[in-house]
Amino acid sequence: MSTEEKNKIVDALILKLGLAKCADTLIGNVKTPGISGGEKKRVGIACELISAPSLVFVDEPTSGLDSFQVR
Repeated sequence: MSTEEKNKIVDALILKLGLAKCADTLIGNVKTPGISGGEKKRVGIACELISAPSLVFVDEPTSGLDSFQVR
């Protein structure tokens, strides 16, 4: 898979999960503020989806999310 194809997959996931506004923001940690808790959960889901798995089990994927709605 070429770099261009990989970038298209990443860009599509960013858009689908509503992460465009924080795409260039640090995730953050205890010392460094970063994205919100809901955005962190969506980044975690994106990390799992990036390899295009056949099946994904997600336990309570919407608990604790901010007001983001999947369309």
